[in-house]
Amino acid sequence: MYDCVHAAGERSVVDFSLLLSRGYATPSAIKLVGDHFNLTERQRTAVQRASCSDQAMEIRAKSEVQLPQIANQPLLIDGYNILTTLETALSGGPIFACRDGCLRDMASIHGTYRKVEETIPALKLLGEFLAGANAAPIKILLDSPVSNSGRLKAVIEEANSDWNVQLVANPDPILAASDQIVVSADSVILDAAKRWLNLARLIVTSRIADAWIVDLSKPPTGPD
Repeated sequence: MYDCVHAAGERSVVDFSLLLSRGYATPSAIKLVGDHFNLTERQRTAVQRASCSDQAMEIRAKSEVQLPQIANQPLLIDGYNILTTLETALSGGPIFACRDGCLRDMASIHGTYRKVEETIPALKLLGEFLAGANAAPIKILLDSPVSNSGRLKAVIEEANSDWNVQLVANPDPILAASDQIVVSADSVILDAAKRWLNLARLIVTSRIADAWIVDLSKPPTGPD
């Protein structure tokens, strides 16, 4: 399925992003592009996550901070967002390189989170990377309505006792409005964040050598 996404995906991302840049609504734009390229629902989701308008790409580029800038700086982390991406990369699942430079997975948290065998290795990887970057203090926000969030909070605190893990009803507006450096690949958050760190990409590309990255970030070459 993902070979098929990659074959038509680059052109789909370009076309969908162009429509977004021209003000088309997401539902109508993805239907138009998806029908044209005969994409399945899952493929359409991948294209949506990989795409963004020119305006959004410019906004995100201006507010992105680089790794050396997080030394001795507090980070506010979108917990499920970073964790599911690292878990997917460690498990060999597909990770999509997106137009805005982010890496995104296909995982969806529909009311329930289940710890997997990659959860502890992902937290260890996250902890080691942030310690190496001298980032502190670390605050992680988890969605309290998601089942098992309380258990995950305990798991994270056991793995890294110095981290402040909080359960909140909706992390998105807190992350979007924060003056701190935010860690997320959520498009809605990135469009509003004052400063954000592309942490998932930094970790996956430097620490997970065999990660399966499907690159949908580059314009297609050759004929249609």
